Amino acid sequence: MADIQSVGVIGAGQMGNGIAHVAALAGLPVVLVDVNPAALEKALATIAKNMDRQVAKGGLDAAAKDAALGRITTGTEMAALDACDIVIEAATEREETKLAIFKSVSALLKPEAILASNTSSIPITRLAAATDRPERFIGMHFMNPVPVMKLVEIIRGIATSEETFAAVAALAERMGKTTAVAQDYPAFIVNRVLIPMINEAVQALQEGVGDVRSIDAAMKLGANHPMGPLELGDFIGLDTCLAIMRVLHEGMGDSKYRPSPLLVKYVEAGWLGRKAGKGFYDYAVTPPKPTR
Repeated sequence: MADIQSVGVIGAGQMGNGIAHVAALAGLPVVLVDVNPAALEKALATIAKNMDRQVAKGGLDAAAKDAALGRITTGTEMAALDACDIVIEAATEREETKLAIFKSVSALLKPEAILASNTSSIPITRLAAATDRPERFIGMHFMNPVPVMKLVEIIRGIATSEETFAAVAALAERMGKTTAVAQDYPAFIVNRVLIPMINEAVQALQEGVGDVRSIDAAMKLGANHPMGPLELGDFIGLDTCLAIMRVLHEGMGDSKYRPSPLLVKYVEAGWLGRKAGKGFYDYAVTPPKPTR
């Protein structure tokens, strides 16, 4: 398979605009697609702002920033992706949403194009089966925030070809990322370890083992974590944490992956973390105040 020379991204949210950002800085033309024009406008503004921050820190010069921004085009129709060598799906972490996207986009792509999912937990083999190209389907899980975090998990499905794997590994390296190869088990490596830790912190909070500040301080100062688990859950999004725990619980069939009832309650309340303005902390005040 020839080297990947153009990238499509489906979804202009936090992950999608980050993937577009690093691809464009790597010198690749990028097509960013979202059904919502306002989301595309917001994504371009976010990319420009984040690149300005890189310029201010001396990690990027202004000319390179302008050139990278010029490589990004946007569209609201999947047909805009028809010439891309790889299309990376970065939609919300709901399997039915991702399956609908892959079913609709597969027929629009050139036969040799690779399809990748940025899913953080859903089995790649199952997603690949919804496409016309399971041998050219792969998991490419970027970490948040994408321009800062160095890791990309690469996950083969059962049908993923060696050529597809090699092409995607080379693409990640071109984007300046280090790769970790994960087997196709629920939640892969990072979230298999991380999200149950956050869920256990929520359960400890529910049981009164400690309050929000104590649990976070204990893990920051006692385990040298840069963020406490409840603060990190708010940063990731509590709805995303819950979705991953449910994938683990269903996929592994083990009660140790049961989502904490308090996590479920927060999501039902719409207290999803930073993006909602409230989670285990209330972000309407500075510094954020614990909600429990």
